[in-house]
Amino acid sequence: MATRVIGSTIKRREDPRFITGAGKYTDNFTLPGTAYLAILRSPHAHARIKGIDTSKAKAHPGVLAVFTGKDLKEGGVNPLPLGWVLPDIKIGPHHPLAVDVVHYAGDGVAAVVATDRFTARDALDLIKVEYEPLPVVVDAEKTTQAGAPQLHPEAPDNIAYYFKIAGGDVDQALKEADGVVKQRLINQRLIPNAIEPRAALAHYERGTGDLTLWNTNQNPHIIRLLLALVLGQPEHKLRVISPDVGGGFGSKIYLYADEVIACFASKQLGVPVKWTEDRTENYKATIHGRDHITDIEVGYKKDGMIIALKVKTWANQGAYLSTLAPLIPTFLYGPMLQGPYQLPNVSCEVWGTYTNTTPVDAYRGAGRPEATYVVERAVDLVAYELKMDPADVRRKNLIPPFKENFKTCMAYTYDSGDYPGAFEKALQMVGYADLRREQEAKRKEGKYIGIGLSSYVEITGAAPAQVAASLGAGVALIESALVRVHPLGKVQVFTGSHSHGQGHETTFAQIVADQLGIPVDDVEIVHGDTGTVPWGAGTYGSRSGPVGGAALHVATQRVIEKGKKFAVHMLEAAEADIVFEDSNFFVKGTPAKVVKFADVALEAYTAKKAPAEVESGLEATAFFNPGNFTFPCGTHIAVVEVDADTGQVQLKRYVAVDDVGKVINPMIVDGQVHGGIAQGVAQALWEGAVYDENGQLLTGSMMDYAVPKADFLPSYEVGRIETPSPVNPLGVKGAGETGTVASTAAVANAVMDALKPLGVRHIDMPLTPEKVWRAMQK
Repeated sequence: MATRVIGSTIKRREDPRFITGAGKYTDNFTLPGTAYLAILRSPHAHARIKGIDTSKAKAHPGVLAVFTGKDLKEGGVNPLPLGWVLPDIKIGPHHPLAVDVVHYAGDGVAAVVATDRFTARDALDLIKVEYEPLPVVVDAEKTTQAGAPQLHPEAPDNIAYYFKIAGGDVDQALKEADGVVKQRLINQRLIPNAIEPRAALAHYERGTGDLTLWNTNQNPHIIRLLLALVLGQPEHKLRVISPDVGGGFGSKIYLYADEVIACFASKQLGVPVKWTEDRTENYKATIHGRDHITDIEVGYKKDGMIIALKVKTWANQGAYLSTLAPLIPTFLYGPMLQGPYQLPNVSCEVWGTYTNTTPVDAYRGAGRPEATYVVERAVDLVAYELKMDPADVRRKNLIPPFKENFKTCMAYTYDSGDYPGAFEKALQMVGYADLRREQEAKRKEGKYIGIGLSSYVEITGAAPAQVAASLGAGVALIESALVRVHPLGKVQVFTGSHSHGQGHETTFAQIVADQLGIPVDDVEIVHGDTGTVPWGAGTYGSRSGPVGGAALHVATQRVIEKGKKFAVHMLEAAEADIVFEDSNFFVKGTPAKVVKFADVALEAYTAKKAPAEVESGLEATAFFNPGNFTFPCGTHIAVVEVDADTGQVQLKRYVAVDDVGKVINPMIVDGQVHGGIAQGVAQALWEGAVYDENGQLLTGSMMDYAVPKADFLPSYEVGRIETPSPVNPLGVKGAGETGTVASTAAVANAVMDALKPLGVRHIDMPLTPEKVWRAMQK
């Protein structure tokens, strides 16, 4: 094919508007008469509300209204709904504004709407709330123990749900093992830190009953659906627009209280209402990620074969269950604990627990980084016990290459993969044998060099709908695409996937342009608006390529098939003989006589030759529902040096070899891998949200929460192998989270490897200089 753009490095079309300041984010939008919302948040992590006096705030000049939780409840606003439900789940109601009890420091108590944002903020200080402080618990495991304060009467012992999944016979395998290693592992709490804070602009038109919400989110249709349930607003009278989004990492998937309050206020007052969080609110009220306490038992044979993995995890869900919170520590975590290994016996138990902390939900990788950390630390602990090279243990246990369908001992069937291929390529790229020799020489000089391996497999492409529904999904995770060809041959594509940094406007245009044989610039991608896009479950879980991109492929093929019906009459041939290639329609065997794609597009609207029975217009819609998830894989290797005097860890090299199936745009995939690695390395070395015993967030600003800087990281060495996925017509797998899934374990293993001569077996993350230094002194 002459015009082949899939697989080509094309600069991101989005970037010129972003780097010149021409992007349009939610806070950039203002309507005539816009009022501003501010939310009073509880300073207590757990307290009974004995009274709220809003009289002074209401009397303050410029204040239009003050609302409390009781006002919203009496106004028909329902608690925030759950988008993923497990059997016997215990749901503590989450009202947009607390009604009787606050459950974490940052819980909304009252809201002010005023003529400007400064007046609204000032009026918050005039609201007097009488609190009766209650006992607090912040630990995911301690909250279930006798004597712990109870958060919700609906959830005895603060357990929201219990989940168990197992394959094989773990207990018997542990008995038959030559050795068993036990370890407690902590996946600490993280704060997403998207560069754009959350924002909402709600506009209710009393004359029509239409409610429009501009909102920084990753999935407008799901937000519309959840809003309809909360507000009782008919879906066809509710439009959600998500313009440019400045990052999300999962934190902008969910329906939050704040946009509900803005919508309610606009309906009550009949004016547009805008709310934008500041960074302090972002740290307190936007979801957090991870926060697992895990105990593992690993059974192994003397030759290095791992035969059993038993896992018990207490997953902190925070004060309330966020939209997808129950999904993350269950179906995105437990079934992935086999990893890329021939591990025949695995069991996983999870207790999802309530604590007096900010709600926890999906953060980049969402369950898979947690699972990979558990599996990869387990492999290294076995190597430590056996005094084997960690590479030899992995090589012995990796699943052999397969082109289609490897059934794990757990719930999933991997689609395709060459785990040994990625592993050996990573070793070759890093020069593993030479690196080990260099490490030994450096140790003799008193230097602590560590080499950390992480082989992973992750689950992406959130679908198929039937499977998702059976697992507890509240909405269908299918994806739609509408490909519309205009009379002069230019193309508009409407996709339910929504970009928040992934580069969809480029890669999706490549998918369509590649099939139609037209320039990429002739394709416009439209997304982020429920008023124009048929439906979309949105962007998360690395699903845009495998599901959204596949929908585009199918819809474009349907456009080509319809184009043939017009070409038939233009070429005076049978439809079965019409071939389409390189933007030309021609008769099979006579490629010299052609009609161009643009000419067929014009014929579709003018019908100069096509008879009346051929329906005019040239567009097609597709809803894609794949038969399986996709499972990217790979091996990452980190090389670190630990300062002998300070415990400071420096990341010296980082090699990543990933298999994400067919690659649409190599440069964009590289960028996603780079960003993912940065976030995963940050968990290993620097980041961690910390609460004190009173439920106060001690890391509530960038002064206290260690977001990495660019000079903390080396230049990455990136490679790929390719096993196309049989699940979708493009052969693609998800790419956006691979770096985060793999890198945390790679770096943690590297630090432990560096400290092996000192007998250091394990240190909990983040591996700060103080922690590492103290371990070295012991």
